[in-house]
Amino acid sequence: MNNEELIRKGLQIATQTKSYVIGKDVLKQVPSIFNEHFAGKKAMIIADDNTWKAAGETVYNYMTAAGIDTDKFLIPDKEFHADWKYIEMVDDVLKTSGRIAVSVGSGVINDICKLTAFHQNNQRYLSVATAASVDGYSSFGASITYQNAKQTFECPAPIALIADTDVLANAPKEMTAAGYADLAAKVPSGGEWIIAAEISGVEPIIPDAWHILQDVLDDMLSNPEGVANGDPDAIAQLFNGLTLSGFAMQAAKSSRPASCCEHLYSHIMDMTHHRYHGKLQSHGFQVAVGTLTMCAIFDEFLKMDMSSIDVDKCVEAWPSLEEEQERARVLFEDFPSPELGYSQITEKYSDKEKVRQELTTLKAIWPELKEKLRAQVYPYAKMKKMFEIVGAPTEPEHVGVNRKYLLYRTDFVQLMRWRYNLLDLAKRGCFYDQLLHATFGKGGQLEF
Repeated sequence: MNNEELIRKGLQIATQTKSYVIGKDVLKQVPSIFNEHFAGKKAMIIADDNTWKAAGETVYNYMTAAGIDTDKFLIPDKEFHADWKYIEMVDDVLKTSGRIAVSVGSGVINDICKLTAFHQNNQRYLSVATAASVDGYSSFGASITYQNAKQTFECPAPIALIADTDVLANAPKEMTAAGYADLAAKVPSGGEWIIAAEISGVEPIIPDAWHILQDVLDDMLSNPEGVANGDPDAIAQLFNGLTLSGFAMQAAKSSRPASCCEHLYSHIMDMTHHRYHGKLQSHGFQVAVGTLTMCAIFDEFLKMDMSSIDVDKCVEAWPSLEEEQERARVLFEDFPSPELGYSQITEKYSDKEKVRQELTTLKAIWPELKEKLRAQVYPYAKMKKMFEIVGAPTEPEHVGVNRKYLLYRTDFVQLMRWRYNLLDLAKRGCFYDQLLHATFGKGGQLEF
């Protein structure tokens, strides 16, 4: 299937985005696309200093030349994550101006516009991408830090998305590498979705959301050299993959098609205001570290024989809800959001009978499941090589943490989201400690 067919199919399953244009010199189409969806409305370009220079001023000039009443608001800070204070800032701009938001930027600005537009009586917005850096451009929901917790707020994706390949190719290389890592994260997260669907059944595979991305994911990741060299065609293919990921999330009305444990390592860094050399680290670079961690954990998991699990022993050892709540309370006691683990484990806790069903299923389908996961999840060494080529982090130190930190935070990752994951299965099967020791202990791929 070529890119045009993929885009057409993606728009068919997308429930919220109606227009997607990618190509050379397409910024001149922004006024006509704006008028198609917002005829007679006034526009407000939301950008920062960098994205204004990259594309915002050009879009502004095209809009005003076309007779569209257009204003601009530049976020004043030099570096920022998607924190609630910026939601309040842009909320005020849109509310007082009554204008339609035109996001010109990458993931953070897009998420800010996505949620603030929704706050204006469910108003829609238009997104102009400036870097192939994240999958959130076309996704359902916005990932925002609120009350010290990284949360996904429900809100519609942009009604239209425009990406100029020259603008994308001229973005800083580290942003493009971050986007590649964010797309690669769908490899282990897909494995965890398989586990959740086949073992627990809590989040069954949604065929449209699965096939639009996973069927072409290997192809979309196949040219890290071209991405690293700034080849516009390679970067366009990367951006298409990121966009399809967002369309999959629209179809699922959830981030399940695009993220699981690997993203939570990044969320923890965001929530603890992690900096390296005084700078905030990009979402994609932090996710790269989480992705490598989960690939290494999957490697060890797939060496195990799940057909030999003693189900009765595991069920007998399974803690009560109260014991799990207490474990979460103690672990998160000094975390910026101390109630997070407690609330999430409360939501996803399974009783002993459900655990028995899950482990019985695991034993019965293990040979088949093992082959599915081997076909889905890249080995740690393969993923690390791809990241090395593209310029994404290959060691946790590249974002200012270490392997001991990753091991410590893995306990948080297991508890901090209601979504069923590989670590949950390891807890139920009484091989959690064994799995982490094999990964981080002597001889493990993340040995420290």
